[in-house]
Amino acid sequence: MDSIKICVIGLGYVGLPLARLFSTKYPTVGFDMNQSRVDALNSGHDATLEVSDELLKDAIDNHGFRCTTDIEQIRDCNFYVVAVPTPVDDNNRPDLRPLWGASETVGKVIAKGDIVVYESTVYPGVTEEECLPVVERVSGLKFNEDFFAGYSPERINPGDKLHTVEKIKKVTSGSTPEIADIVDGVYNSVLVNGTHKAPSIKVAEASKIIENSQRDVNIAFMNELAKIFNAMGIDTHDVIEAAASKWNFIKLSPGLVGGHCISVDPYYLIQKAQVYGVLPRIMFSARRLNDGMGAYVANQTIKAMNLKGVKVKDAKILILGITFKENCPDIRNTKIVDIYHTLREYTSDITVYDPWASPEAVEHEYAIKIDTGNPENLRGRFDAVILGVAHNQFADIDIRSLLNNPEEGVVYDVKGILPRETADARL
Repeated sequence: MDSIKICVIGLGYVGLPLARLFSTKYPTVGFDMNQSRVDALNSGHDATLEVSDELLKDAIDNHGFRCTTDIEQIRDCNFYVVAVPTPVDDNNRPDLRPLWGASETVGKVIAKGDIVVYESTVYPGVTEEECLPVVERVSGLKFNEDFFAGYSPERINPGDKLHTVEKIKKVTSGSTPEIADIVDGVYNSVLVNGTHKAPSIKVAEASKIIENSQRDVNIAFMNELAKIFNAMGIDTHDVIEAAASKWNFIKLSPGLVGGHCISVDPYYLIQKAQVYGVLPRIMFSARRLNDGMGAYVANQTIKAMNLKGVKVKDAKILILGITFKENCPDIRNTKIVDIYHTLREYTSDITVYDPWASPEAVEHEYAIKIDTGNPENLRGRFDAVILGVAHNQFADIDIRSLLNNPEEGVVYDVKGILPRETADARL
C-alpha cells in the first residue's frame, strides 16, 4: 500500500486511544454510531478520560483527526480497524452482534486492496469464520483476493496512565505473510515498545483470550484462599505477604473481578472449547467463583455487623465506589452491584458514593442512584461502610468518621488497603 489512511470503527475505551495515536502518523478518522459521543469527541472531550483533552485537541487541531457517524466519510480509507465490544448475553454466551454490525459497515465501504484489522477480543476463529464472511457478503469482494485482513488484540487497561496504548507491546497478524508484514509495520510505526508478529490470525486471537483467562483463574485461586482463611480466622493478606518472601511466589490479591475483559472474555473460550468436545473445568470454576464474590463480600459484612451487635435489618450502609476498578469512570460489569443487591435483601437504606462514576450512566445501566458530591456530607450517618473501590480520593477520608458510631459501627475493606485499626474485616 503506497499510502495508509486509517478508519477506526468503535470509539470506546479501546478505539479512541488507538485512533488518536494513529492520527499522529497517518490520516485517521474515527467512526461510531453514537452521535452524542462523536459530537463530544469532536469538541475535544473524552468522557471515558482515556484520552486527555489536551491530546485529543492536539490530534484534531494539528493532525486532522476527526470523528463521524457518516459512513460516506470513511469510504476513502484503506486500512480499517474494528474495535467494538464483545459482550456476552444473559446466559454468558458470546454476543457477536456488535462485530457483525461493524463488519457490515466495513463491507459497505471496503475497496479492492484494502485491509481490515480486528481488535475485539474473541475466541480463535471469529475473525475468519464470523466477521470476514459478512464483509464478503456485503461488499461482493473476495477475501484474500480483493481485500485482506489482520488481527491485533487490544491491550488497553482503563484508567492506567502508565501502560498507555503507545507503550504497550502489541500482537499483530495478517491473512497472508505479506499482509502480516504491512499490518505489523503500521502498528510498529506508532508503538514505543514494538510488536510481536504472530504466525496466524487464530494464534493472535488465542493469545489475547488466554491473557484474560489466565488472570481470571489466578484471581479465583486467591479468592478461594481468602474464603478458606477467613473461615479459619487468618488474615489473607498476612498469608500472602509471608508467602511472597519466597522468590518464585506469584504475589496476587483477592478481589472483585468486573470490567469488560476478565469477567467476560473467558466465556468466549469456554463456549468454543465445548464445541470441540473439551470441558474447560478450571476456567468455568474460576468464572463461577469470581462471579460470586460480590455476594460473598456482602454476607461477610453482615457477619461482621452481627458479631459487633449492629442491627442488620434496615441498617444504614455506605458503599464507597461503584466503578469496576480504581481511578476510572468505567462501570462495565462492576461487581459492586452484586454487593448492593445482596444487601438490599436486608435494607433499602444504602448509599453508593463514587466521585468518578457518571450518575446518569449508573442509573441507566443498573437503576441505582449514586452520590458524587462532597464526602463531608457523609460523615456520621452510617451503621456500616464498605470500601469497594480504591479511588485515590478515598485515601483522604477518615472512613470511621462516616459511621454514626465509630466505635461500634463496621468497616469492611474489600481492597485490603486500609490501616488495621480502621477496618473490622477485609477480603
